[in-house]
Amino acid sequence: MNFTRWSARLPGTQRRAATRDDHSSVPAARAESVRPKAAAAPPDGTSETPAPAAGPALEALPARELLGLLPAPVALLHGPEHRITYVNAAYTSAFGPRPSGASAAEAMPELAELSLLPLMDQVLRSGTPRTVKSRKVLAGSSYTVTCTPVATGAPEDPDGEAGVLVYATDVTDHAEAAERLRASERRHRETAVTLQRSLLPQDLEQPDDLRIAATYQPGGTDAAVGGDWYDVITLGAGRTALVIGDVMGRGVRAAAVMGQLRTAVRAYARLDLPPHEVLQLLDVLAAEIDASQIATCAYAVHDPNEGHLVYASAGHLPILVCNEDGTVHRAEDPTGPPLGTGGTGGTGGWVHTSGTIPLPPGSTAVLYTDGLVERRSEDIDEGVAALERALSGAKGTPQVVCDRLIRSLGVTAEHDDDVAVLVVQHPARTGTSAELFHNASLDLLGGIEAAPRARAFATGVLASWRFPVELCDLGVLAASELVANSLQHGTPPMRLGLRRTDRRLIIEVTDGDDHLPRRRRAEPADEAGRGISIVATIASSWGSRRTPGGGKAVWCEFALPA
Repeated sequence: MNFTRWSARLPGTQRRAATRDDHSSVPAARAESVRPKAAAAPPDGTSETPAPAAGPALEALPARELLGLLPAPVALLHGPEHRITYVNAAYTSAFGPRPSGASAAEAMPELAELSLLPLMDQVLRSGTPRTVKSRKVLAGSSYTVTCTPVATGAPEDPDGEAGVLVYATDVTDHAEAAERLRASERRHRETAVTLQRSLLPQDLEQPDDLRIAATYQPGGTDAAVGGDWYDVITLGAGRTALVIGDVMGRGVRAAAVMGQLRTAVRAYARLDLPPHEVLQLLDVLAAEIDASQIATCAYAVHDPNEGHLVYASAGHLPILVCNEDGTVHRAEDPTGPPLGTGGTGGTGGWVHTSGTIPLPPGSTAVLYTDGLVERRSEDIDEGVAALERALSGAKGTPQVVCDRLIRSLGVTAEHDDDVAVLVVQHPARTGTSAELFHNASLDLLGGIEAAPRARAFATGVLASWRFPVELCDLGVLAASELVANSLQHGTPPMRLGLRRTDRRLIIEVTDGDDHLPRRRRAEPADEAGRGISIVATIASSWGSRRTPGGGKAVWCEFALPA
């Protein structure tokens, strides 16, 4: 085959005609140039710089010479079977010699490794160049390959057989650098995910009156790990704190800030403060941890004696509650600004407030982060509305509801944001299950008859609940000591409350004074000061808190025998 009849029509390259005159010519086949004749001197004797000689035209250079000088592997194939016409020295050095006339499928296995054979068929049919980036061969090198259609360059043979020019660029160094970068990013992401998961609760606390499940799903591999978190904290006396939060940002830093905030929430929750006071303290702490990191948080407390959630929100999405009939309610107000933006050093700024939302038996509450409902293509209110629709039809255990909400909102393993969901069910108990949950209370007006009345009431109630004699005696003793403490240090109105669940006995006394008792060591000569110590010794746990009306509640718990 006369190789000089082939020429590669590279994109953007135009044919340029060689400059010719009657005294010089450019031999096309040999790419030779003839030195031009010296120009005659002007008649006035002045010298003039001769014009530079015209270089060889592109068409005058043989394709074999051009391609042979390229440092990148080049192969020229023709016909539907892609028979080898030419490979340059760089191609031979990279892949070995290739016999002319053999088909690429038989003699060029590297093209199959690079998945180029179907691509060359497409280029041959369409006449359009195609490029594949960073493909690796078995030898370990990576190449970016361009397949360009070529045709005979002879004007007298317009119907010559078409072919494909394969041009490969070795990008091994770039590919290895990119792989190292991806490996580093994977390690960074795995570190952040491990930190994030280790900071989340490993086993959710399960209160007596609620059924709870939670799900955390990090964003896909292209999304950095965020700072979503949730928590469940038992406060004593049957009360439970529910927390959901989201640190704005990505990576290890966001996860670390999340861990600090979650630890702080648990510490503040142990003070048994109202939700808005917990967020007020957390707001100041968030600014001290990192003023550049903004976080949202919703904090709610469930009291089985009240039948609703008391909550406060710092810029977080509203809590949703689905009643037994499928009706969904949204906790709208009050909502304050995100944590860390409410003021400097705790002075000035926003003052958080608490609100309530009913949580009757048979209802389900959902706390969630924005990754569940926020989409770039729609307003976030549309996402919350979609979640309401999904929640109204979601039935089953809390974990089943979690999974169904995740699926209904289209969250997959490649989701572009972290998602945290906390599902809380207040089951409606009937039959034998309901027999394990009872409440009884007695109002105490004060006076010398209050303590005997409290002991008699506790004795009768505990006996009716068929507790063992030893537990009845301990319960009566604890009730007597708490009432005596309230009579001595509190103010009316006073109330004694007894509550049993399937796992514990709770005794609580409330009064109108907000001074919280503390356990102290009484001296042998002291006539008082031993009541709280006695209660702390015989009970499984005890505590106190201020009530919204300005008084206090002091409680203790006894674990029921298995």
